[in-house]
Amino acid sequence: MRRFTRTLITAAVVTGVIAGTAGWASGNSQEAVTGSPVGTGAWRAAGLPDPEQMGPAEVARFFAGLSPVRQEELARSYPMVVGNLDGAPLELRYEANARSARGEFGGARVLAHDPRGRGQVALVYGDLARAEHVAVIVPGSDVDAGHVRPLADMAASLRRATGGRTAVVAWAGYTTPVGVGLDAATGRLAEAGAERLTRFADGLAAVGAAEPSVFCHSYGSVVCGLAAHELKAKDLVVFGSPGMRAENVSELGTSARVWAAKDPTDWIDRVPNVEFGGLGHGADPTDPAFGARPVPAGDAVGHGGYFAPGTASLRAFAAIAEGDVR
Repeated sequence: MRRFTRTLITAAVVTGVIAGTAGWASGNSQEAVTGSPVGTGAWRAAGLPDPEQMGPAEVARFFAGLSPVRQEELARSYPMVVGNLDGAPLELRYEANARSARGEFGGARVLAHDPRGRGQVALVYGDLARAEHVAVIVPGSDVDAGHVRPLADMAASLRRATGGRTAVVAWAGYTTPVGVGLDAATGRLAEAGAERLTRFADGLAAVGAAEPSVFCHSYGSVVCGLAAHELKAKDLVVFGSPGMRAENVSELGTSARVWAAKDPTDWIDRVPNVEFGGLGHGADPTDPAFGARPVPAGDAVGHGGYFAPGTASLRAFAAIAEGDVR
């Protein structure tokens, strides 16, 4: 009987994750992109320090010891390495990625561009080096370098809502689930994403950027939950979240303020908030028992409507990003 009950719970989680999404789309299993950037072999062969052996602070020190001319030489010779090294000077990364991205991402400045797999990218809106406030948006499923527009629209909307005072990063820097399936119901991709997000935030700190508020949508909130205990962030804001792989804020192990939003029409509300045998993502962050600070979202519509102009959720997000709430 106990075994039968467990089977029913597991089936409910998987079915809920799948049925709760639009279209009953079939999910394709993804392999997480990890490891050193493209071109690292040639970089190492030239006697340059191994990126896998350097944290962002060490990367920052390495570049600080080089002349501007030498930095430019490295950006020209190894654009895919320099452009993706967290801790390298921001302007140098922009320059390197401009070579590899070739204008593909419109007016955004490209802080990271990894073509492996479906492609990963980090797009910057505003002056990341000088902005008093920084926001990073972590997306959910189906976002990659070739399908970044929904995420870019969120970033542009948040920047406008802050009056252009906050620099916003659209961070499509991990391998997201595609469609609906086990990838969306498990934490496997989120674990790899959490490592990349933590390193990205460490890189911002290493170059002196302001500590960010991190906004985590849908499956991105699973990434943020797993990263929380190491992530350099002043706020963690989850919205449309299936769970953060924690039963409450205390289990996240973070000193950041934790916020949560869910609008009444979001299909994520139909996903069971349980975790069993690696399936499901745990407690609902908007449940008062979880302990997150509530974000009003009553006038947002659907799973992707939290950044719509005029919504209470967008106004609250802007206030959080600018540090106007306590």
